[in-house]
Amino acid sequence: MDVSQYLEIFIDETSEHLQTLNDCIMELEKDPENMDTINEIFRAAHSLKGMAGTMGFKRMQHLTHDMENVFQEVRSDKIKVNSAMIDLLFKCLDAIDSYLNNVKESSDEGTEDNELIIKELNDFIAAANGQQPAPAEAAPAASAASAESSSSEKKYFELELSESEKDKIKEAEENGQHVYAMTVYIQKECLLKAARAFLVFKAVEEFGQILVYNPSSQDIEDEKFDYDFSFYIASEESYEKISEAAKTVSEIENIVGEEVKYEDLVAKQEKAEEEAAAATPAPAVMPEAAKPETAPVATAPKAQSAANNKKQAVAKPVTNRTVRVDIEKLDALMNQVSELIIAKNSLVSISSTESGDFQNQSFHEQIEGLERITTSLHESVMKVRMVPIESVVNKFPRMIRDLSRKLNKKMELYMTGEDTELDRTVVDQIGDPLQHLLRNSADHGLEDNETRIALGKPEVGSIFLNAFQEGNNVIIQVGDDGAGIDVAAVRDKAIERGIITEEQAESMSQKDIINILFLPSFSMSKKITDISGRGVGLDVVKSNIEALGGDVEVKTAMGEGTTFTVRLPLTLAIIQALMVEVRDEKYAIALGSISNIEDIPVKDIKYVEAQEVIHLRGKVIPLVRLDKVLDLEPREEPESLTVVIVTKGDSMAGLVVDNLIGQQEIVIKSLGKYIDNNKLISGATILGDGEVALILDVNTLM
Repeated sequence: MDVSQYLEIFIDETSEHLQTLNDCIMELEKDPENMDTINEIFRAAHSLKGMAGTMGFKRMQHLTHDMENVFQEVRSDKIKVNSAMIDLLFKCLDAIDSYLNNVKESSDEGTEDNELIIKELNDFIAAANGQQPAPAEAAPAASAASAESSSSEKKYFELELSESEKDKIKEAEENGQHVYAMTVYIQKECLLKAARAFLVFKAVEEFGQILVYNPSSQDIEDEKFDYDFSFYIASEESYEKISEAAKTVSEIENIVGEEVKYEDLVAKQEKAEEEAAAATPAPAVMPEAAKPETAPVATAPKAQSAANNKKQAVAKPVTNRTVRVDIEKLDALMNQVSELIIAKNSLVSISSTESGDFQNQSFHEQIEGLERITTSLHESVMKVRMVPIESVVNKFPRMIRDLSRKLNKKMELYMTGEDTELDRTVVDQIGDPLQHLLRNSADHGLEDNETRIALGKPEVGSIFLNAFQEGNNVIIQVGDDGAGIDVAAVRDKAIERGIITEEQAESMSQKDIINILFLPSFSMSKKITDISGRGVGLDVVKSNIEALGGDVEVKTAMGEGTTFTVRLPLTLAIIQALMVEVRDEKYAIALGSISNIEDIPVKDIKYVEAQEVIHLRGKVIPLVRLDKVLDLEPREEPESLTVVIVTKGDSMAGLVVDNLIGQQEIVIKSLGKYIDNNKLISGATILGDGEVALILDVNTLM
């Protein structure tokens, strides 16, 4: 049985079980007596053990088996959960995660046995049973003892060989091959004995050809056998080499075997047939003897039918309502939807320019129908691509717990909105930036325990992560109730390092100074640790988030804390946009960034520090002349300006455009490295008439 085809499923499901274990162990630390949590951990460890065994990853299986044993003792109330056990369990999860990473990279679990962790687990069990912890050297002796006590009956001699099987054995001998008979015993606690058997077959078939199976391969697949099976194999290799290969399969208790000769086998079978004939009862009692043999045959189909019915009855309630889809298939589907939308826009463009019979009512109805279908199809594909950010953020409570111990600070993480959904491509890349922000809060943000008490704050610091949807964006806030950012210290450090001059610093706002923290290699940490201080934190956060079409803002108050607000687009592929014209060029602005559109008389423009601004409903909004930003030819100033008011968090700006074309659904096409030096242009789109329009990232203007 080739298990490599199940590797992707194994990786996905192991990741899910690991996350379940992480969450449950965190819960267990808070409530050590909760039997529901204990049972859930036991089930997850049991599932991991079975899956690892099926795939032949015996090191991972060994570790999870010992974890399961510890929780069996916890369930039996022989072991009490304490902080030492919690630390050890997290070590186990990290070791399993390391195995999983090896499997992802090379389809193999690696060579690390984690003997120290396994010994610590076994010491817990020994202590629970009132025994002294076993010395590390005792493990091989124990396994040798169990091997000696295992079953060693040579069941391969009980096989009734057919004529064709005898011929195969004879032919192999004549070709100069050895024929070995083997009986393999599987451990009684093995959950998947059929998988074990097929892994043995796979291992030994690398050295030769299996000539005889007992039971048949079909019966083994259906698990219609006890905990042993026998076979004959023809090979040019030694018996020891084949036996060793079979022993590499986990959960195998013992293997017995030897080289056999065709003549000996025939002689044994003839002798067995003679003994059976001598013991055959007289004809008068034959019908009586036949009854027990025919009864099982008659009832077998009924039993099998009942078993099938039982399988169906069990399977119905747990029908899975979800399917795993390769992201590449979704990308291909999204590309097709994109092309459909471009084709639809082209038809809409034609319908508005053509005249005559072409411009009839029926044609308009068809166009409207096509628009409805493409919009609906786009929404459906987007919903399929949307996944909760839970898959990223659920690893953070464990991270904060570890940081709490490492930094010797008491802290608690509070999360809301884990079910907020984002495009899969965004979710896959947002994990690292959020991790940096949380580590920053734990290390830089929160004061140490003594300082917090002296300030009258709760000793346990609070870190929060809140996610929610706002229009076409998802907002993720990461913050703390710590010391806040010392703006003066940041300014002084920036002057000291020559990033800004003292004159520049005097005219800079608090927001401008805080933004220095996002510069590459700038760090306020006084010492370099494995947590922070290398200046590779906030600049990575900013660049990664901007690469996703988002932005990050900071709000801070000395002594009260700091909040980082990350704003991300729901999707990176197809958006609703306002098409505008600047001179003869068409540009697209994402509708989600637009607050409103105003017609502003030129005489109402004011100046603040040489910057053009407008006063609108109690707010002062800076004006951005797109023709100057885009380096286009100047034009004669009209009496009034068309201004598109755009927002980014609390910031606003007014973009001056020549004309408004209208709202349109556009497909974002990447420009790659062609104009990556201009952050204002985030991509391009193909319009209905085939013209290319550039997409403006208005976040860069604020």
